[in-house]
Amino acid sequence: MGLFSGLSEKFSHIFKKMTARGKLTELEIKNAMREIRVALLEADVNFGVVKDFIAKTTEKAIGQEIIKSLSPSQQVIKIVNEELTALMGGTAAKLEVSPKLPTVMMMCGLQGAGKTTMCGKLAKMLQKQGKKPLLVACDIYRPAAITQLQVVGKKVGVEVFEKGTQNPVKTAKEAIAHALSHGLDTVIIDTAGRLHINNELMKELEGVKKETAPTEILLTVDAMTGQDAVTVAQEFNKRLDITGVILTKLDGDTRGGAALSIRAATGKPIKFCGTGEKPDDIEQFHPDRMASRILGMGDVLTLIERAQSAVSEKEMEKMEKRMREAKFTLEDFLVQFESLGKMGDMSEIMAMIPGMQGKQMKNVQMDDAKIEKYKAIIRSMTKYEREHPEIIKASRRKRIAAGSGTKIQDINQLLKQFDQSKAMMKQMKSGGMKIGGKKYKF
Repeated sequence: MGLFSGLSEKFSHIFKKMTARGKLTELEIKNAMREIRVALLEADVNFGVVKDFIAKTTEKAIGQEIIKSLSPSQQVIKIVNEELTALMGGTAAKLEVSPKLPTVMMMCGLQGAGKTTMCGKLAKMLQKQGKKPLLVACDIYRPAAITQLQVVGKKVGVEVFEKGTQNPVKTAKEAIAHALSHGLDTVIIDTAGRLHINNELMKELEGVKKETAPTEILLTVDAMTGQDAVTVAQEFNKRLDITGVILTKLDGDTRGGAALSIRAATGKPIKFCGTGEKPDDIEQFHPDRMASRILGMGDVLTLIERAQSAVSEKEMEKMEKRMREAKFTLEDFLVQFESLGKMGDMSEIMAMIPGMQGKQMKNVQMDDAKIEKYKAIIRSMTKYEREHPEIIKASRRKRIAAGSGTKIQDINQLLKQFDQSKAMMKQMKSGGMKIGGKKYKF
């Protein structure tokens, strides 16, 4: 299912009814807003946030120019999209860099929100941007927290500074001195978490803040905790004056309420989101793209960015050349499947394609297990078969099925999918492709 799938489906249903009516009366707009209100509350969006959102959106949507316009439903959808984007912060918020090195980033959050893992993801992302980060182990209470950070650091190739169970404030201070003397420009402090907020924890975090003067105080919040995530963010913000939020577990089957409520409840932006288990599964949070996904309009920009990071430029050029020369083979198809695996969970990728929400998504017979099956089938073919799929008749299909541990109908499906992909590439080559009513050039 994945993030916002339930909410997207409800929005699609509401908008479909509106579009079918053509002209809209004030009453019809108010009824649609009532349905949107229920959908948001069911998605666990904070009640106060929903109330303000509906008031603002309704006021704009029942303006005379909307009702009299040629396509009132499109205008209303546009307003809902703009208001959702504004609700989540309007524009993407970047990380601040200190004019005086090193830049100190203090990571905080409750136990179980994925804070330590997120420290590693952040370090890896900064490393890719040419920064030299240092991870600092300041969680001295949770058993194996230091070891966990060391494992995470090793995985991403970033040094971890630790002083055992020494006072965390002292460790943080020494880490900054270490960074300065070793030419490291960014210090990421992994602070202690608790199962719930208490005064003792907050006092320690305030001590670390006072001693290190961090440029960024980033709160890691589990997106799956819904309303609780908002309460946690408000409490941490009250005591520490956080600079931003990182939402984890956005790849889970979460109702999405936290993402829609946190900015309005704290006044602080969501800066990043965790989208999976791998060290690379961290993305900048773009309110406009997220609003587009919630409303079932897809997220083509993030999809393109993921594709670019999964496939090298050289591979891309080679693939393009083969497409142009109409030499696209099952070998290339295998390379594509490998690349899809690097891009993340298949259902999440599909959700980024415009018009692929709700029921449409259920019709697309493609998931991670199927991709693995297809890879096994292609690997069970001979080189000649991969390059000339037209020769794969009954006896060859039987042999390939036995070799890959699959059924003949799986091979039939794969070959059908391959033919469809070739046809789609021809279409893309000859002037772009229409998705969700928009034309995209490739």
